[in-house]
Amino acid sequence: MTQVETTTAHPEVRPFRVDVSEEDLVDLRRRIAATRWPDRETVPDRSQGAQLAELQELLRYWGTDYDWRRAEAQLNAWPQFKTTIDGVDVHFFHVRSRHENALPLIVSHGWPGSVFEQLKIIGPLTDPTAHGGSAEDAFDVVIPSLPGFGFSSRPTELGWGLERVGRAWDVLMKRLGYTSYVAQGGDWGGGLVEVMARQAPEGLLGIHSNLPAVFPRPTQLRRSPAAGPRRRASPRRSAPRSTTSRGLSRTGAGPT
Repeated sequence: MTQVETTTAHPEVRPFRVDVSEEDLVDLRRRIAATRWPDRETVPDRSQGAQLAELQELLRYWGTDYDWRRAEAQLNAWPQFKTTIDGVDVHFFHVRSRHENALPLIVSHGWPGSVFEQLKIIGPLTDPTAHGGSAEDAFDVVIPSLPGFGFSSRPTELGWGLERVGRAWDVLMKRLGYTSYVAQGGDWGGGLVEVMARQAPEGLLGIHSNLPAVFPRPTQLRRSPAAGPRRRASPRRSAPRSTTSRGLSRTGAGPT
């Protein structure tokens, strides 16, 4: 079976290709060209905000030079799909490694951002031997667009915070046939994978974040000066973690 046939074996998963109409592109360029500009700033620097000439050059690029069809081809070079989870159509890439025992990995982008940021990692992760790695480094890669981003649909009700997205990602991985997997994210996606670690769904082996965030407890923020000098707040951990040979933080595996 092909990768597309394997992924769409589940009745709720359907293949997807990006195909923006020429009419929409012409309309977008027309609206960019119709921008009404403010007066030029009265200083030679950015102390009054973005400079008019820079903004005009940026819009000129988007309106005339940017090649959407090239970007579209970059997206369509990899298998894409959609599936409906809790009323939201989730767009995602799913690329299986040719190596046996590849570790399933779901990668979340940030905000503002999109799956474009992750396209460059698909090859090295799914085919490490072609990029100087070994077969044991291989991953099956799943890269979804967050709800309301890219080609995922916009939620029509409140409540789609990180907790709900985390639960949806677990549904997605199980729907693709994975009983165990790891999760990675940065920026907004970093917060998402930390939420997934706290949720600890069955089968989530570990997380990796390239934007770990630590916040003091409210009681530490309200500490009275009479109580003496402050001590440096210790990082809060939702679950003990250790780092695997793949650089992934495994929840519940004991302290590092």
